Amino acid sequence: MADLKEARVPDIGHDNVPVIEVLVKPGDKVAKEQGLVTLESDKATMEVPAPFAGTVKEVKLKVGDEVSEGAVIAIIESDEASAPARRPRQPRRRRRRPRPHPPRPRPPSPPAPRPPRRLPAAASARRACRISAATTACR
Repeated sequence: MADLKEARVPDIGHDNVPVIEVLVKPGDKVAKEQGLVTLESDKATMEVPAPFAGTVKEVKLKVGDEVSEGAVIAIIESDEASAPARRPRQPRRRRRRPRPHPPRPRPPSPPAPRPPRRLPAAASARRACRISAATTACR
């Protein structure tokens, strides 16, 4: 069964404001925020929007009526109750982008080959001369 709801005058800041235009009639389909009536105070003209979508079943006001906050404008059969229940929206999952792999560390390079070990000049001279460490002169 359809849900019948009352559309009421919201807080308009004035009391006893006259209705200058009725924008809907019974049987009209209205969207949420669509105008139902136009009110005119001494300072402004305002359109009262429908608080929900649906089909107008009965209009409670006519041109010339004076209304204040909370007055019933119309009885509306709500479309929200007859609409299939929507699944609650689930947050979108972020797709993980594959991160670029960090560059692989290079294996440590082998140490540079060492030059042949050179003996101090005095030691090489001793070998060349075939002298002992105690002797300082060549043979």
